Amino acid sequence: MQKRKLGNSGLEVSALGLGCMGMSFSYGPPKDKQEMITLLRTAVERGVTFFDTAEVYGPFTNEELVGEALAPVRNRVVIATKFGFDIAPGKDPRGMKGATPALNSRPEHIREVAEASLKRLKIDAIDLFYQHRVDPDVPIEEVAGAVKQLIQEGKVRHFGLSEAGVQTIRRAHAVQPVAALQNEYSLWWRRPEAEILPTLEELGIGLVAYSPLGKGFLTGKIDASTTFDSTDFRTTLPRFTPEARQANQALVDLLGEIAAQKKATPAQIALAWLLAQKPWIVPIPGTTKLERLDENDGAVDISLSADDLRQIDSAAAKIHVEGDRYPEMLEKLTNR
Repeated sequence: MQKRKLGNSGLEVSALGLGCMGMSFSYGPPKDKQEMITLLRTAVERGVTFFDTAEVYGPFTNEELVGEALAPVRNRVVIATKFGFDIAPGKDPRGMKGATPALNSRPEHIREVAEASLKRLKIDAIDLFYQHRVDPDVPIEEVAGAVKQLIQEGKVRHFGLSEAGVQTIRRAHAVQPVAALQNEYSLWWRRPEAEILPTLEELGIGLVAYSPLGKGFLTGKIDASTTFDSTDFRTTLPRFTPEARQANQALVDLLGEIAAQKKATPAQIALAWLLAQKPWIVPIPGTTKLERLDENDGAVDISLSADDLRQIDSAAAKIHVEGDRYPEMLEKLTNR
């Protein structure tokens, strides 16, 4: 597995990380714990060193899973987690089920989350601590200052933001250098290219690309007839209505054409495309299956030439992606 550095932070991670959310949360019922522990440890054996979780995934259970699985190999891995939601018993804090998401990035809450996450993850320091979503009620300078204090105390190593807007990134970075921005980015969500990527390049901040496979759609394993479990949050997303999936099949077909030329899979081409955009971009595809882990990791060995990238961009530009990525309420939480 190749390595990459997230911007100027000096934080070095595997070129592909592993998003752990789906093992416990959002994509149907939680998966078998022992199977997931085996998967996580196998990922380390395969060279993956970067693991992404959050207190809100479960809530709490995903951090506990990641902590137990990676404890024996702690010195070989980078663990990222997140703060920023108010988690109440029995509530859906991210608003995926229609409730208004409850945000909380008050400095005292950030400290509470850090202390609790350290215990669940069984670690002495959080390698990368993201604000999960920007809290409009707390100035970002206060958020950055709170994380800066935790860094000075040795409880956190690097500060990150997620789905933040350009001005927020700049203001936060002026108080405490931002190592990485986590943002959705893929062939079917390219909005970061307009303002976010140039800003990150200017400031020396890495991009951690979540949902690099379009929440599974770009793998080619989902079509208009696919049914989802009632607990799968994709049932709430406009881009995953049967009609939208039917319309968006053209993008998967394009990936399939390139994959055939490269003797690869659509998922591998989607990831290779991301890796080819900038050397400081690290995709974090999630999976609960060993064969998919191996498939995804194979993307680092696929080389896309400048001609390949031009061919993909030219063809993709003619495809209109149907459906918003989030319901309006959740989209309002981004780019602030």
